[in-house]
Amino acid sequence: MMEELQTVRTSQPLHPEAVRILALGGLGEIGLNMMVIEVAGGLLIIDCGLMFPEAYMLGIDLVIPDIAAIAERRDEIAGIVLTHGHEDHIGAIPFLLEKLGFPPIYGSPLTLGLLANKLEEHQLKSKVECRSVKVREPINIGPFEVEFFRAAHSIVDGCGLAIRTPAGLIVHTGDFKLDPTPVDNQPTDLGRLAAYGEEGVLLMLADSTNVENTGQTLSERTVGDAFDERLPQCRGKVLVATFSSNIHRIQQVINAAQKVDRKVVVSGRSMVSNIAIARQLGYLHIPDDMLIELRQMRDLRPNRVLILTTGSQGEPLSSLSRIAMDDHKKISIEPGDTVILSSKFIPGNERAITHLINHLYRRGAEVHYETTSEIHVSGHASQGELKTVLNLVRPEYFVPVHGEYRHLVKHAQLARSLGWSEERALVISNGTPLTLSANGHRFEPKVETGRVFIDGKGVGDVGEMELRDRRHLANHGLVIVFLALNQSSGEIVSGPEIITRGFIPEDDSEELLQEAKRLVYAMLEEHSREAISDWEELRVEVRKTLRRLFNKTIDRRPLILPIIMEL
Repeated sequence: MMEELQTVRTSQPLHPEAVRILALGGLGEIGLNMMVIEVAGGLLIIDCGLMFPEAYMLGIDLVIPDIAAIAERRDEIAGIVLTHGHEDHIGAIPFLLEKLGFPPIYGSPLTLGLLANKLEEHQLKSKVECRSVKVREPINIGPFEVEFFRAAHSIVDGCGLAIRTPAGLIVHTGDFKLDPTPVDNQPTDLGRLAAYGEEGVLLMLADSTNVENTGQTLSERTVGDAFDERLPQCRGKVLVATFSSNIHRIQQVINAAQKVDRKVVVSGRSMVSNIAIARQLGYLHIPDDMLIELRQMRDLRPNRVLILTTGSQGEPLSSLSRIAMDDHKKISIEPGDTVILSSKFIPGNERAITHLINHLYRRGAEVHYETTSEIHVSGHASQGELKTVLNLVRPEYFVPVHGEYRHLVKHAQLARSLGWSEERALVISNGTPLTLSANGHRFEPKVETGRVFIDGKGVGDVGEMELRDRRHLANHGLVIVFLALNQSSGEIVSGPEIITRGFIPEDDSEELLQEAKRLVYAMLEEHSREAISDWEELRVEVRKTLRRLFNKTIDRRPLILPIIMEL
């Protein structure tokens, strides 16, 4: 018998000195990060992110967490705290705010600045209160005391969290690395982590993304050195594609361009928007005379221009993809130009990125990317840094977060190699509540979690069944059978007519489709008029008849759609 799913509230009330941890996303996958912390007085949500669709999710634009487990408890949600402004941590907020009851949102200035654009786009900005926080200054959020601390990452204003609960102190690292020479001179706050360790930490939740990498993740400044070395060698235009949220990377590109006297053109809506926000908040420093408009580019020699753009993941409609396909109205690639993809190949995007690179080479560009040049470093901690943080914080319990399941297991194994027992280094999954108290820990019955698909303006109206049909159509094609029957007698008035799409070429199908019509007609003749008047049963019989034919003759299984009209 399948385990019955229930809401986050278990059958036993939470003890006043206990805390419950529930992941609604981010454990066992990259993205979709959303964690719920519960004490007797309320709920606190950490991050509310999305993920981009995997290859099998045909037609899906975005994926967000299923919050059914807490949807009926909106009045108990004290707030949402955000670790940083990446899409996998804030992207689902506009789609879920109403269901969550519009709780107040807490985050650093840039994080809230990036979120504000999303809220305004969804006409939600006036409906929710966003409260800017300062690091190292504890704030009260319902029954929780929360302190943000600096966490160096591939985005400005990244933070970790120290959450004080009646059961004890919880430390959440956020996404981080121990960069000794960050571009903004704001390293991960090891002093606070050590202080938490001295105070005593009940539970630490730590980023697991890079746990498979030994040693230490390279400093972001090494990318700046690579740009400084590369740009003087470039003779034509230079195009640099990176994530629009990576303000540190953008700053280093600007600095390198300034050293070789290149003006900068910004292309791509999100790049333009994020640069404007970062400049306004003082996180990005660009001399006004460095930036030029696209129309001004034609007045400069190619070796005086650098184009900063989006599209490093090969997104079909991105600025760089349109340039690579020679489909951009104002930017084209000429022989001798250089394109730098300054980002990681995100798993699942490899084919799109290599397709993009091939087209850039066809245009005559020289292309530099992750596997050929040192033009990208990760924003996540490797094994050496993870060990350092574990030894500083020394939590009673340790739970790896933010990673695929193998990452979580390997991170728990890393902790066990440092002395944590299997009872103290715990691997949990989305939907499995973990309760901690003075009496120890216990896992509670699994609750409902999952993924909600966004297709256009539809949120959740496409499910696994629709995706299955889309995959079936994509792999096998469609056969439509039209029949017109007399409503009273069941006699065939018109048809059967058969139309195919994505099945076999029409020139090759005439004989097969004629045989299909003959078999459908023969099947109808064999049935009594009473059976024929049962239209649903008739549709089933049409499918069976054609399925047997196509499987036997050409070993294909198209989606068969009988359309019966009553006259």
